[in-house]
Amino acid sequence: MFQVLFNPFRDLIFDEHFCFLSGDLTNETMTVFPEWLMDHFKFGNERIEMMDKAKSYNYEDLKLPCSTRVKDAFDDLDLKIQAAYKDGFEGMAALDDELLFQWTGRMVYGLLYYEMLYERDRLLKQGEEFVLSANLKERFSHFHLMLQSVIEPISFIGKKPWSIVVFPLKYSADIFSYRDDAINLMFSFGVNGFGFVACLQDNGVIEEKQQVILEKMKGHIMHPVQFEELYARFHYSDYILQYKPEYKIENHDNGITIEVEANGKQPVFGFWDEDIYAQLLSNYWSVYGIEREEILKPQKPLLSFLENPYTKDFVDPESISLPF
Repeated sequence: MFQVLFNPFRDLIFDEHFCFLSGDLTNETMTVFPEWLMDHFKFGNERIEMMDKAKSYNYEDLKLPCSTRVKDAFDDLDLKIQAAYKDGFEGMAALDDELLFQWTGRMVYGLLYYEMLYERDRLLKQGEEFVLSANLKERFSHFHLMLQSVIEPISFIGKKPWSIVVFPLKYSADIFSYRDDAINLMFSFGVNGFGFVACLQDNGVIEEKQQVILEKMKGHIMHPVQFEELYARFHYSDYILQYKPEYKIENHDNGITIEVEANGKQPVFGFWDEDIYAQLLSNYWSVYGIEREEILKPQKPLLSFLENPYTKDFVDPESISLPF
């Protein structure tokens, strides 16, 4: 049976009476960030800014219209993540990465949804039409389809469409750190015990690019400054990614399959500009007071807390004197 699922990006449907995931008519809502997470780290009443910094919301006020079946599915997913969370790194690392994709995808999509609403309303006030480029429509449509695996019989064949890396991490108790880039479908999450970095639509190529450092990290409990540097590497790699993810999507009697298709027509990554990367990294290291000028000095290798710039040996987290 051929099945056509709801795709809000086809006609740019972002309406409070249509479930964000299924398209079902509804008057129910669910929070963008899981309620247990906001309660545990007490950030529900803190503010989050939209990308242009002109609009902000309380985290707890970010809500998505949803049908009962979608809310129930995410409640079940939350129970699995919460149980794994209690077991720290071992619990999270043991999860199927599809569950982490779905859990992370809910938050990233929720933020993307609000960016779409904000941009649409801003343009309407100016008498302009809200449009998305064909590339963004396709990219976001694929992401939305994959997220529907929470409620629909959608399976992934072979290579996964994402890069998700989980690792041990040392933070002070009760500190919660996360970063997101909703437009580029990226997310990082760190607490005392574990962290993870997720690129939700790169077909795994960024994880492959960073494989050398990921291998060196094994067996170590990362310092937060290393966690920030790792995310900066992933984020900048995504920025210079010259690769259009393509998929073979097929309907079957028992559901939909999604398979990554190889695309070797162009270089996967563009030129790595250390000046731009240093500026990005300084944004993440600002909490430590580390400026761009300290990261990139004339006639000196780039500052790194992951690798010794001369020997390329992994930097032992215990040797880092910065606070955590």
